[in-house]
Amino acid sequence: MTESYDVIVIGAGPGGYVCAIRAAQLGLRVACVEKRATLGGTCLNVGCIPSKALLHSSESYDDATHALADHGIVVAGVTLDLTRMQARKGDVVGANVKGVEFLFRKNKVTWLKGTGRILAAGQVDVDGTVHTAKHIVIATGSESTPLPGVPVDEKRIVTSTGALELNAVPKHLVVIGAGVIGLELGSVWRRLGAEVTVIEYLDRIVPGIDTEVATAFQRILMKQGLKFRLGTKVTSAVASDTGVTLTAEPAKGGDATQIEADIVLLAIGRRPYTEGLGLEAAGVALDERNRVKTDAHFATNVPGIYAVGDAIAGPMLAHKAEDEGVALAERLAGQAGHVNYAVIPGVIYTWPEVASVGQTEEELKAAGIAYNVGKFPFLANGRARAMGSTEGFVKILSDKATDRLLGAHILGPDAGTLIAELALAMEFGASAEDVARTCHAHPSLNEAVKEAALAVAGRALHI
Repeated sequence: MTESYDVIVIGAGPGGYVCAIRAAQLGLRVACVEKRATLGGTCLNVGCIPSKALLHSSESYDDATHALADHGIVVAGVTLDLTRMQARKGDVVGANVKGVEFLFRKNKVTWLKGTGRILAAGQVDVDGTVHTAKHIVIATGSESTPLPGVPVDEKRIVTSTGALELNAVPKHLVVIGAGVIGLELGSVWRRLGAEVTVIEYLDRIVPGIDTEVATAFQRILMKQGLKFRLGTKVTSAVASDTGVTLTAEPAKGGDATQIEADIVLLAIGRRPYTEGLGLEAAGVALDERNRVKTDAHFATNVPGIYAVGDAIAGPMLAHKAEDEGVALAERLAGQAGHVNYAVIPGVIYTWPEVASVGQTEEELKAAGIAYNVGKFPFLANGRARAMGSTEGFVKILSDKATDRLLGAHILGPDAGTLIAELALAMEFGASAEDVARTCHAHPSLNEAVKEAALAVAGRALHI
């Protein structure tokens, strides 16, 4: 039966479900189309949430087998129950997706179960039933980017989805791609006992983050046992019943070599999921990377059709999608939604974590912006010493003339939490001195942030 709504959102990932909830809170009649059996999209089902559950579990296992002894806690006979660990991950995912379903009911968002296809402005087909809406929002997210010659079967050659479901620890895991996903999941299986080799086409890991941080980060990961083959491209991967044979060669040319692995994780990035939406027939324009083209207010070239999240330009981050969903919902309700793309933090949830917000040194140099740098090592932080987590540092970049914060980069314990202070400071146009003169609790990891801010002016107290 055809239903009419103010807003129909296609996709119930972080961008879509948050957009739907916010629009409903503002009094609009809202429906959200989702073809999965559960809400939450890639993030909650096979991405952010399950990976963090396994990261935490694997860190706990590593603590029990290695780190706790340093604290005078001797644990004997530690064994890995991977089945139970995976079951716990499933419980975490289940609680989160059920939470979104509860929020839909609470806010009176209608879940249209099925596959959505845009027929034209104002019309969405969901498995044969046409629904109408004044506004249509595309929030279909992204999928793993394929690599020619590396056929994914989610058994031997897996994406992040398959890597989260392994029922045994591989003897040798080869990760193709030294980005966030590859390093997080590679860290999980390394801690649980796998030999892990990371192959990256570029000559560095995690492209896009501050080079100094990336270099130090790689050294730490190598100490943890990860092996790297940088400047290398994989040309083929052939799976058998017992493993995978990869062929790799130097990115700049040279002789090919073969690498044997039990499991191969393909993690070279993600691409927008825009196929099958009827966009071409509806006249919705895409860019050269098949992302939906939008203006500064998330509107496509077709009046009444909008897009947010991984389906449009910008970093493919759940929190970026959420902020866009909220901003768009508020605009559709007649308010003034806005996203400050200059202050979107990024986090790599390894241990130690890596977090950043704003510009890197390389970006500032390329833009010809004069800046000052302040750094402070966690080795000199009392709380980090007490925790036994002293690797890494805080790095703050500020404008040389005005001292306004331009960027912040943290490699260390709970970096993903610590970066929030600096993101907030940047959102309100604070200077390094503003952060330095804010009283920070002692002893806390946050004191490293304050000391780095002091160091911008050469005033650090504890180094």
